[in-house]
Amino acid sequence: MEGLIYLDNAATTFPKPQSVYDFMHEFYQKHGVNPGRSGYDMCMATEEIIHATRTKLTKFFNGNDPDRLTFSYNATDSLNNIIQGMLEKGDHAITTNVEHNSVLRPLYHLEHDGTVDVTYIPFDDRGYIDPDDVRKAINKNTKLVVVNHGSNVIGTIQPIAEVGRICRDAGVYFAVDVSQTAGVVPIDIEKMNIDLLAFTGHKSLMGPTGIGGSYVREGVPIRSTRYGGTGVRSAYRFHLEEFPYRLETGTLNIVGVAGLNAGQKWLEEEGMAAIHAREVTLWDKLRKGIQNIDGVVTYCAGDTDDQLAVLSFNIDGWDAGNVGTMLDVEYNIACRTGLQCAPLVHVGIGTDKIHGTVRISIGPFNTEDHIDTAIRAVADIAAVPKTHKQPK
Repeated sequence: MEGLIYLDNAATTFPKPQSVYDFMHEFYQKHGVNPGRSGYDMCMATEEIIHATRTKLTKFFNGNDPDRLTFSYNATDSLNNIIQGMLEKGDHAITTNVEHNSVLRPLYHLEHDGTVDVTYIPFDDRGYIDPDDVRKAINKNTKLVVVNHGSNVIGTIQPIAEVGRICRDAGVYFAVDVSQTAGVVPIDIEKMNIDLLAFTGHKSLMGPTGIGGSYVREGVPIRSTRYGGTGVRSAYRFHLEEFPYRLETGTLNIVGVAGLNAGQKWLEEEGMAAIHAREVTLWDKLRKGIQNIDGVVTYCAGDTDDQLAVLSFNIDGWDAGNVGTMLDVEYNIACRTGLQCAPLVHVGIGTDKIHGTVRISIGPFNTEDHIDTAIRAVADIAAVPKTHKQPK
């Protein structure tokens, strides 16, 4: 849409770099066949791109075996594989109140079925969990700890390395959802003591929708939860145990993998640290700008330390959904409103009963002009006399 100011990058980054679009188009035209199923040249060339992308992402996360980097539809798909593939009846799991429903709902189902017990760790008024709360929650039946690295509502980056150290010392497996942080801040599986990592491609890894994956450390006893074709050892009756087949079934989204490959190249060229620094600088400008507007409240937005470029706010007297509509219709600004698929965050910040928040999330292609326009728009809406505001 011409003139659109897109500020919904926590949902999916848009636009993608032109090099990503170009490579996906060229790749699918030339190599749009099933990888690894046959020996002809086109098939082998496709498999080379798949393996090259596994290798790039394994290096990106500091893993040591590209075969243990497996592809899926998205982080939700991978988190289902991880949670259901790790937990068994009688196990205890620990997670947090900053989680997305991609973690919460699989755990809720297992809890409801009587399979596992789950402990939920709260966050403080700044939006961070205390690693010591995780330590205290671990018991003799604890099998898995799952933590969201970066919140998609308030943008806080959790102390993953400290939690990972606690889990490793206790002999508990540690899974991390890096949907919001992959491609934004460094993620080191070894230094952070991460056993299982779930990522998605369509956010800051700059790939398309419909592609994601996981990395599973050697020795982690994850089970297959789906079974089917792998293209190898077809006469064997059971799904293969070796990686990557253990967590991959059927034909891969090869054009999605190609997009991830191109996204990795773009991140290398631009520099992840430089991108993040620009985004947080814009976030800080937005934060300070709207915090100075009467009637506006922000949530867990104290400073730029351990922070993604994600800001949630409300305007006194306005329903969040109506603010989003005004920003769209009157100012051509696209953002997200509501509970953002993370209901326990809203319980924690007290917005669960008022239809959530307005969320602005900044990406690599946003500019200072975009932020200036957003600040002016919020100020205009906040200045509307109460008698003219739409009721909650």
